[in-house]
Amino acid sequence: MTTINDFSAPAIDGTATDLSAYAGKVVLVVNTASNCGFTPQYKGLQELQDKYGADGFTVLGFPCDQFGHQEPGADDEIASFCERNFGVDFPLFSKVEVNGDGAHPLFVWLRKQKGGLLGGKIRWNFTKFLIARDGTVISRHAPATDPTKLADQIEKALSGGGRRRKAS
Repeated sequence: MTTINDFSAPAIDGTATDLSAYAGKVVLVVNTASNCGFTPQYKGLQELQDKYGADGFTVLGFPCDQFGHQEPGADDEIASFCERNFGVDFPLFSKVEVNGDGAHPLFVWLRKQKGGLLGGKIRWNFTKFLIARDGTVISRHAPATDPTKLADQIEKALSGGGRRRKAS
C-alpha cells in the first residue's frame, strides 16, 4: 500500500468506504475520542472542514478506545455526540485500533510513513496526519496540536505545495 487511496474502512454507519473516494483531496486523518481532554478539538477540526471543504479538503475522524477507555460508546452514540456537541459533519468511521496487533491497516501505514515518537506508535487520541492530494503523508502532528494551527500547511497542500517531504 502506497497511498491513503489503497485503504478502506467502515463509515460510522457501517457502510463500507473505499478511501479512494477522497483521491485528489487534501485529507487530515485523526484518531478521536469523546471523553478525552482533547475532545474540544472537534470544534477546530470542524472549523477546518468548514473553511477548506469547498477547496478540496476533508477531515476523516477515526474514533479509538485504546487510550484510557475514552471512547467507550457504540458507533451511533459517537456520531450523535459529535453532531450534537460540535456540529461535526465531516466523515467519521467505525471505531478502530491504531496500535498493536489489531491496528487498522491505515494506521499501520500512517505510522510507517511518519513514525513520530515512541517507535512510531500513536501515543494518544487526536494524533493528526496531513495527507497530500496525491494520497501521500505530508506530516504528523501531536495530540496537543490545535487543529486550527495546521491552516497554513493545509493551504499550502491545497495549492499544490504539500508534496511529501523526506524525514529529517
